[in-house]
Amino acid sequence: MFLTISTTGDEQHPATDLGFLLYKHPDNPFSTKLSYGTAHVLYPEADARRCTAALLLEVDAVALVRKGKGKGRGGAPDAALAQYVNDRPYAASSLLAVALSGVFSSAMKGVCRARPDLPGQARPLRVEVPALPARGGPELVRRLFEPLGWTVTAEPVPLDTEFPEWGASRYVRLALDSTALTVAEALRHLYVLLPVLDDAKHYWVSSDEVDKLLRAGEGWLPGHPEQKLITSRYLSRRWSLTRQATERLELVRLAEADDSEVETIDNAVEAETGTEEKPAPLAEQRRDAILTALTRSGAARVLDLGCGQGQLVQRLLKDPAFTEIVGVDVSVRALTIAARRLKLDRMGERQASRVTLLQGSLAYTDRRLAGYDAAVLSEVVEHLDLPRLPALEYAVFGAARPRTVVVTTPNVEYNVRWESLPAGHVRHGDHRFEWTRAQFRAWAEEVAGRHGYTVAYEPVGPDDPEVGPPTQMAVFTLTVAKEAKAA
Repeated sequence: MFLTISTTGDEQHPATDLGFLLYKHPDNPFSTKLSYGTAHVLYPEADARRCTAALLLEVDAVALVRKGKGKGRGGAPDAALAQYVNDRPYAASSLLAVALSGVFSSAMKGVCRARPDLPGQARPLRVEVPALPARGGPELVRRLFEPLGWTVTAEPVPLDTEFPEWGASRYVRLALDSTALTVAEALRHLYVLLPVLDDAKHYWVSSDEVDKLLRAGEGWLPGHPEQKLITSRYLSRRWSLTRQATERLELVRLAEADDSEVETIDNAVEAETGTEEKPAPLAEQRRDAILTALTRSGAARVLDLGCGQGQLVQRLLKDPAFTEIVGVDVSVRALTIAARRLKLDRMGERQASRVTLLQGSLAYTDRRLAGYDAAVLSEVVEHLDLPRLPALEYAVFGAARPRTVVVTTPNVEYNVRWESLPAGHVRHGDHRFEWTRAQFRAWAEEVAGRHGYTVAYEPVGPDDPEVGPPTQMAVFTLTVAKEAKAA
């Protein structure tokens, strides 16, 4: 089986830059042994105007079976023979996906030490797979690849060219074209979707496949219209793993709600006040209020849970009183943007030692988050479905147990003051709910009572005598008796 990746260029941006991205030099054919055969990388053409890299995979069917990785055909009489005589050596499948991940691992991660400017650049790409199993036919191929920015050509392969009346086989000749994707994005799409189309894997699917799926699907899978089908097939229809992946993808989608949209709404609403002297943006007022609460608590080691793109972490770094700041988010993409915002790669050693960015879900307990002075949940809770809140509550208040927890969330009563917000609408399309002041206080009192905290409330933004402030904030403090008991 084989696959080709081609690109075009010119003298200023030569197509042979593809060699840097793939970490494979066009002049040096590459081969490596895999557990089920041998992978070769070579370049049929390589000049400034056009460059093509080919991945050729020679599958050893005997070795595949001997290592316990061959897939039989159930109870068929020729099941034993089917393990040796099948389409694995010839048609793109999970074998080719694993080879892509092994041979082009740095390219899939978007890493290029020799030319760090290249991985982030979209370029003209053409991917060709001569024989691709497609359970669902050309239509499914288009449904999977077109939403990702590919122009898809999927030609059915006839069962027999001499007997066209026999119809088409389940294989297609695939060609993908794009000018808007990076090489890393292209490889991650192929890594996930090749085995999805084949609807089979050559190895046992365990729980670590969920992590692989989420890593390769970062940035595109949470919003893909065929996410359920992709997740189910990639995980070999294992119900427990599919459910776990679906839940984590939902958390990623919620976390990737862009904070800049919220700030845009805040600014637009504030512009309606008509005051000559414009107040600070509401997002900035929130950060000021959080900073004041943390300073008052005496916290030095702080968690920003659901840190997003790092705006609050950036503010905390400016105050030397905060000696350790940890930003946590489920989205790798958001953490990457946060690292760029903070300029971590150019930060001095002393300053860099104060900040850490961690990938993690707030719906699961995490030992890394225990022992901190304070934690912040700023505009986070409203992005979760209400049935998921108890899991977050236990992870933060029950397991991590910081001495102080600061929670901010919109006050839905204030929405009537914003003419640009249609009646009955929440402030952001990704908000699952927005609480009244009474609802927020009822939730906060229950949480505090269950986990041994006291709670106080503060307004953020102008405190309207009728509808209250635009943002409501609760500051939870761990009681001494409960803290001693936990210790």
